[in-house]
Amino acid sequence: MKTMVAALALCLLYLPVYQASSIDIDKKFEEMEARLTKTEKELMDHTQMTESQKKDDILKDLEAKLNDTVKQVEDLRADVQAFHGQDVAFGASLGLDTHFGPFTAAITVTYKNVFTNIGSAYQPGTGIFTAPVKGVYYFSFSANHRTTKISGLYLMKNGEQMISMYNDPAGNSLETAANGMTLQLEVGDQVYMRLWANSWIYDNPNNYCTFIGFLLFSL
Repeated sequence: MKTMVAALALCLLYLPVYQASSIDIDKKFEEMEARLTKTEKELMDHTQMTESQKKDDILKDLEAKLNDTVKQVEDLRADVQAFHGQDVAFGASLGLDTHFGPFTAAITVTYKNVFTNIGSAYQPGTGIFTAPVKGVYYFSFSANHRTTKISGLYLMKNGEQMISMYNDPAGNSLETAANGMTLQLEVGDQVYMRLWANSWIYDNPNNYCTFIGFLLFSL
């Protein structure tokens, strides 16, 4: 009996300690559960923020590429407009129905019958072409004459002879000759035709005598 009473007393002595330990454990479980829930929420928020940041980065990259493409298109449009703004071409004939010459000195030929004058660089009143842009140009000319006299022409650039055309006198017939050349010109350079001294050329509505030039490409 005494033994049972002692055991019961011992159990009653340790019961508050057990209950206190159980309460502490439950509290710690609650704290750990709360901390885990908070961690899960933070991880979810971070994941959403990362995904949002990735989308923002992608959008920024696409926007940068779009802006670059727009700039390239605008530059190309400007290049096309600049290129078309530099279109230069002319073609003219002597516009006579008789001989031109002979003269005792060389003279500039004025081709007054203008077919084309894109860019207005050729002046029919003077017969002079003035380069509006720096570039490589092509020029050609043709001439007809009666062979009782010589026929000679120079293609001139700024007062300097570039190429020429010449026909000997031979009998009494009409003959035609032509020549052409590419020239690199600076802005303001002048190109024109000169008739040799004591020579002549002949034209009529068939337009045998022509002077042509155009810009191949700018530099």
